[in-house]
Amino acid sequence: MKQSDDPVEGGFALYLHWPFCKAKCPYCDFNSHVRARIDQADWQAAYLQELDRAAEETGGRILRSVFFGGGTPSLMEPSVVGAILDRISRHWRLSNDMEVTLEANPTSVEAGRFAGYCSAGVNRVSLGLQALNDTDLRRLGRQHSAAEGLVALDLAQSIFDRTSCDLIYARQDQSFDAWTKELRALLSRRPDHISLYQLTVEDGTAFAQLYDAGKLRGLPDEDLAADMYEVTAELCAEAGLKAYEVSNYAIEGAESRHNLVYWRMGDYLGIGPGAHGRLTLDGTRYATNTHRMPEFWLESVRQKGHGEVSRETLDPRAQAIEYLMMCLRLSEGLSLSRYTRLNGAPLNGQKLAQFREDGLVLVEGDRLRTTNSGRLLLNRLLLELSDD
Repeated sequence: MKQSDDPVEGGFALYLHWPFCKAKCPYCDFNSHVRARIDQADWQAAYLQELDRAAEETGGRILRSVFFGGGTPSLMEPSVVGAILDRISRHWRLSNDMEVTLEANPTSVEAGRFAGYCSAGVNRVSLGLQALNDTDLRRLGRQHSAAEGLVALDLAQSIFDRTSCDLIYARQDQSFDAWTKELRALLSRRPDHISLYQLTVEDGTAFAQLYDAGKLRGLPDEDLAADMYEVTAELCAEAGLKAYEVSNYAIEGAESRHNLVYWRMGDYLGIGPGAHGRLTLDGTRYATNTHRMPEFWLESVRQKGHGEVSRETLDPRAQAIEYLMMCLRLSEGLSLSRYTRLNGAPLNGQKLAQFREDGLVLVEGDRLRTTNSGRLLLNRLLLELSDD
């Protein structure tokens, strides 16, 4: 079944959050926590209980993907991953090409678990390389060396059907030439999917504290960052990886099926501390949220039978804005008719005409998408188009 044929437009996926890390990276604003001891049997039991509960509302749907995110899911025992995937297979119908992704740090210890994850049912691994030189890895608070990262990438490519990896650019003191050299080195390994993110200073992180104190020096200016973004797309295209989303590049057919469910505004379950979800039930779309603190979430599952803290009804206008913000990130763009159905009115024709004249967007039939120039100004486009 094609994704567009699913009962819920965009498909159906499941995200499971493992909230633990060995150390907190200074740039990271994800819901991650460091704990001296983790009882994995307790966590397995809680995840299985939550899956059973979620299946009561959505069981029987066709599941396109499962994503183990974090935190650092490669700290999970392969047996826990296997038990979760086994329970999932009992509750939902699995698509013929279902994607099962696990995020992993490329330390030698975690890479040693790759074969176990594969046996458990993981068919795609996403490696957090982040940088290919040791100085910048230390600055980013990473626990692996550049050499370990490349060894882990080679191992992952030999074990899994599909492998993705992340790099961060526009780092402190990074030159244009240094970034192109680093990216070429990664592309020479022929990954089928890469996520390439510009370093941003997020509120609540250690980097934010340094930045506010004037101690996070060497960040590139906007022009250099834009040049890095443009050359990134050029080099990836030369290597056969299409920029199918603002920060994601893949060979044909290797796009992240899980993230496409998000970006196409499909339904997805959010299981685990801090996990968000989107569910359409009896014609009403909900945003679900869970306890962020691991201990609170675990206790809530034990005592109340679930880890949710809220379930908010999304009105049509909120859905339309979410659809606009998600789909304009994609090279395929959005369906103008779907936006109109959600919003009750079309996008502002005068603004669209101006953006077309400025060379920032293209309208081809029912599709609206950004040009290369428009992607550099995506935040501006989203702000103006959503302000009707």
